[in-house]
Amino acid sequence: MENNQFDLCVTLIKNAKNMVVLTGAGVSTESGIKDFRSRTGVYQLAPEYILSLDYFYQNPKEFYQFALDNLYHPDAMPNAGHDILSKWEREGKVSHIITQNIDGLHQKAGSKSVIEFHGTMKTASCLHCNKSYSTEEMINRFQTMNEFYICDHCETLQKRERFIKPDVVLFGDTGKWFTVEGFNKILHTIEEADCLLVLGTSLKVTPFSTFPQYRRKSTPLLIINIGDTPYDTDRNTFVIPESIGKSLTLLDEQLRS
Repeated sequence: MENNQFDLCVTLIKNAKNMVVLTGAGVSTESGIKDFRSRTGVYQLAPEYILSLDYFYQNPKEFYQFALDNLYHPDAMPNAGHDILSKWEREGKVSHIITQNIDGLHQKAGSKSVIEFHGTMKTASCLHCNKSYSTEEMINRFQTMNEFYICDHCETLQKRERFIKPDVVLFGDTGKWFTVEGFNKILHTIEEADCLLVLGTSLKVTPFSTFPQYRRKSTPLLIINIGDTPYDTDRNTFVIPESIGKSLTLLDEQLRS
């Protein structure tokens, strides 16, 4: 990015009072968490189907083994990108973070207003009675029980109805935010933004990829991502094709100068 455009991004962020941030896997790769679609991503280990609702029902043990090995990162720590977003929230600059990530690192960094659009790997729930299980509890069940994925808190004729599913949105699945009320809240949040910052996502997975379309025409779109997005050439859009931590650190330093 040319210096004058970088300076413009600094000015836009400095003037923002209600910045909404959309984040994807690229924010967490600097914390040692794999993304999904790159050459070293999760989908190089198995096809996308393994993270589908159908596969979960058909092969719950194998699903859990893969999910616990590749999606659950309790020891991962926030990186500079997470920390700066948290600081900007405390300073009244960032109003909401809407994330595709399921690792909880935004909250671990101290961000409060986080919408986990694709859910979280911290918990799992019975599909019948909604009893919540911590992932640590599910790991213990996995290690000590044969049918660890079947809820023992409720009863139904079909065991499949009592499957305990991680609270993440799978292919063919819906989640807390995949409702009329959930979508309306997100779209209203984006419509109210005075700056939309997109970090570490290619914006190619629907419906998350549609969210920038709902910003006001006057609202600038800032994209920091290694790789193209469908919005890169849009009007009032500014692109920094660099790492998240490096870019946000430079931007934050310029805000202070």
